Amino acid sequence: MTKREFIPIRIAVLTVSDTRKLSDDKSGDVLVKRLTKAGHLLADRNIIRDERDQIADQLRKWVTDDGIDVVISTGGTGLTGRDITVEAHRDVYEKEIEAFSTLFTMISFPKIGTSVTQSRACAGVAGGTYLFALPGSPGACKDGWDEILLHQLDYRYGPCNFVEIMPRLEEHK
Repeated sequence: MTKREFIPIRIAVLTVSDTRKLSDDKSGDVLVKRLTKAGHLLADRNIIRDERDQIADQLRKWVTDDGIDVVISTGGTGLTGRDITVEAHRDVYEKEIEAFSTLFTMISFPKIGTSVTQSRACAGVAGGTYLFALPGSPGACKDGWDEILLHQLDYRYGPCNFVEIMPRLEEHK
């Protein structure tokens, strides 16, 4: 077996919040620090209010940007009336990655117990771009990155990973 070389990918980070600014966006900072430490490139970063159409518009903009391979959002995945990030993501998805939610739940359960039922972390693909929605807490962002995305966004990870199938995401077109 040949050893694979690392392939840096371009990742955009979106924080969904009615109150956060870049100066106090701890969850966005967690994601930026981790993705750059892993060798990936921060392609863009934005903060958007909890408005479904604005979130979906930003996701669609990034999906059509050839300089972005992956979008990770944080915030708005809970159950309150303003938590509409999941719905906005699903407005954009061509395919949902159901196992992401399942794995996130499995990872979170030992840490927060049955409170994990209040998280609606999700993932999907649109326009050849991966879209991941993580909860808004820094701890959830650490868990999502450290235990799932760090590995799946690394071409060297086996037996398979998201990066190796990126060129085939749009083979139907």
